[in-house]
Parts: sequence; C-alpha cells; structure tokens
Amino acid sequence: MNDGSSAEQLAGLLRESLGRYSVGEKLPSSRTLRERYGVGPVTVSRAIALLTAEGAVVSRPGAGVFRAPPPRRPAAGDLSWQEVALGAHPRSAPATGADGITATLAPSPPGVIDLNGGYPAVALQPERALAAALARAGRRPGTWGRPPLEGLPELRSWFARRIAGPEGPLTAADVLITTGGQAALTTALRSLAAPGAPVLVESPTYPGILAVARTAGLRPVPVPVDRDGLRTDLLAEAFRVTGARLLVCQPLFHNPTGAVLSPERRAETLRIARAAGAFVVEDDFARRLAHADAPPLPAPLAAQDPDGVVVHIASLTKAASPSLRVAALAARGPAMERLRATHVVDSLFVPRPIQETALELVASPAWRAHLRRLSETLRQRREILAAALRRELPGLVPPVPPYGGFHLWQRLPDHTDDTALAAAALRAGVAVTPGRPYFPAEPPGPYLRLSMIAAAAPEHLGEGARLLRRATDTLTGQGPSML
Repeated sequence: MNDGSSAEQLAGLLRESLGRYSVGEKLPSSRTLRERYGVGPVTVSRAIALLTAEGAVVSRPGAGVFRAPPPRRPAAGDLSWQEVALGAHPRSAPATGADGITATLAPSPPGVIDLNGGYPAVALQPERALAAALARAGRRPGTWGRPPLEGLPELRSWFARRIAGPEGPLTAADVLITTGGQAALTTALRSLAAPGAPVLVESPTYPGILAVARTAGLRPVPVPVDRDGLRTDLLAEAFRVTGARLLVCQPLFHNPTGAVLSPERRAETLRIARAAGAFVVEDDFARRLAHADAPPLPAPLAAQDPDGVVVHIASLTKAASPSLRVAALAARGPAMERLRATHVVDSLFVPRPIQETALELVASPAWRAHLRRLSETLRQRREILAAALRRELPGLVPPVPPYGGFHLWQRLPDHTDDTALAAAALRAGVAVTPGRPYFPAEPPGPYLRLSMIAAAAPEHLGEGARLLRRATDTLTGQGPSML
C-alpha cells in the first residue's frame, strides 16, 4: 500500500488477517502497521476505529489493540405473531398538534434564563470532539457519496451492540439509521399502526409522541405513570378495551417524570404486550444522560426480547448536540421491512457526512470522556437546582429527584393555572414548561417541568428558581407560601 491508500482498504486487510490471531491476542502496534503497509498514522487510526466500531477488535489506551470475541448468532424467536399485529384495522383519530414540541424548541428571549429547553447548552456539548470528528469524516473517501438506505453498516453495528449487548438478539441488519429520535418515532408509529387506530401512551408523556401519533391519524390512549414507571396493572385492561396493537413508552428516566420502570414491571410490560399481539416502541432517549451517582442502569427492553415485540429507539442527539441528528430504529422480523419502506419514502437516507461524523465521534476516546463529564455535570446541576428550589419554593422539590435525564417534574397546588404561571415566569425572566401538553387527556392536576440542561451556566439555575418564586408571588399575591 502507499500513503494514499484509504482507511477502508487497510481495515479490509486487517479484517482478513484477524483469523491469524486468537481471541484476546494483541495485534501489531501502530508503528508496525505503518511500516508494513506503507501508510500514515491517520490512516492506521481510522482503520482501527472502523474495526472497533464493528466489534472486530477492542482498543485499550496504553495497552494496544486486541482481537474481540466473535459475535454470537442471535437466538431465533417466534416472529409470526407480527402478521396479526400489522393487520390491525383503522379507527378515527383526533386532530394533530405540535405546540408541546415547539414550546421546548423555541429559543428563550435574550436575558431570559432557560429552564425550558430539551437540548444541552453549548457549554455541555463536546464541541472540540465534534469538530475533530467532522474533520476526520470530511477526509474519508466517499463521504459525500450516497450511503446505504439503511445507514452505514459500521454505525448500525455499533448501535446494535449498544442496544442489546454483544450477545443480544440484534445485529446490524436489525438497525435503521434515522435523522434523530423524533424521525424514528414518526417512522415507527406510521409503520406499525393504521390511521384511526388507538395507540397506548404513558400519561404524562413527551409531547412529541402525542404530536406524532395525532399527525399519523392515531388516537393516543393514556396509561398512567407513577414512581415505578408505567402502571402495568392498568396496561392489560387498556389493551383489552381499546384493541390497541401498539404501546409507546420511555422505561428509563421517563420524560417528564424521570421514573425508571421497575424490574417487575419491565417483565410484565413485555408479557402483556406479547399476549395482546402488540408492539412496544421503546424510546430510550436518556440512556446517555445518567447522572454520576446513578445506580447501574437496567438493560433496554429490546435486550430481553427474542420475539420482536420491542421496536427500540436510541439517539446520540441529547448527549451530543441538537445538530447531530443521528438515531437508530431497531426491530426484527417483518416489522423492519415496513419501517424501512416508510423511512425510505419519507427521507430516502440520512446524509452520509453526518453518519461518518457520528461514527468517528463514538469510536474516539473523546466521546467516552465527554459522557463522563456530562454525567458529573448533570449530577451537579440536579443538586444545584434542587437546593435552589428547597430554598425558594420548597413545595416544588420532588421527594426523590431522578438520577438521570435533564429535568425535574413538579406537582403544583390544586387549582394553580400552570400555563399562567409559565407566562408569569417568562415575564419575570425565566422560561419554564407548563405540564398540560404532556397529558394525552385531562391532567390529574397542574405541573411544571424544569430543565437543568439548557441553562447557559450552573449559576443560572439558582437565579431561575429565585425568578420563579417572584413569578408565583406576582401571580397569586400570596408570596411563596402558595407553593
């Protein structure tokens, strides 16, 4: 090879030579590879990153590169039930609406503290790592060519391993790359339920789920959430009464409550859905937003699902940047063909430069370092905001603040107008989110959602709590005792 040879060519040669090494055996050093193949250090680094993303090798900083264990073939499950689920008949659906999404996407006016937004502030984004990944991706041959419709194989393989584990039921063939989690939700709901059909959703839930369902002509049916997540004691009855064949849920750090689905309810959710012949769309948006003091995270539902019940969504956007719109939609069996068809019609494919950038980012040590920093930063911000609320508005502090995600969900006193309070807060200089858009039907009471990820600096969280107290004083004329 010569200096102009591509990383893909070198990766192919190394891939062919892996059979000469036993599992766990160390590969030649970077210097040896440069001399052997006549390439530069950048080419070697890219080739190793490609093999690492595929799971063919394991890179250990300071120790070297080692051959990884071969992936185990997924156990075959019974996918025949999907034919019944995919044949559901349509019913009537209510009108659409996107107010709940646009409210959290709109930038706060100048001088207003942002406790509303759902994307990380610039200070929390890995800007240098993103810039370096983009530069490396831009130098790859073929970056501006057309990618495979399903996404780059290496990126699909990376997501499959992160979702279901190296020995889980998913392979790259079961993963579709989409332009962010919202696009994945749209593809999933439009593909798996006919217009007019009911779809079970958590109550409260992310307004984007409700907007997607209604835009697709579906009828969201609420199933309540408590501190342990989705109320499975009500789930079977909801399936029976509505005839729904689709459930959308967020089992980990649920938006907006922060709840984590308990182990018992995880198993029960899958059992009930399987008995109903229904799909479970698992929106795993917050897995990379665990706080530094969080206990070990439960595996995704998709990792425990041999029968293709779960359609899993995983995204890089929340942990990286609102502009890195790369997500994975994972499914097995006939459902994947329907998802793929909808995706191609809607989007054709995700731009290859974005996929190449994502692949460079997640294969770099800078990504792992960023996730560690983000985890600690979110812990600190949670503590700052909770302490400020205890000081300014003790009635708004949740009993057990979540150990993941980016927001606190606050129950307001009965008869409080959460929309009016949010408007008063904005006039006082702080943007917060009223709870009403998070409920698919009439809410059981008034709520506020306070984001800790969008504020430009940690000290703004405390100031935001002080301004929120001022807004409550102005609105009620009773002072902070109201809360």
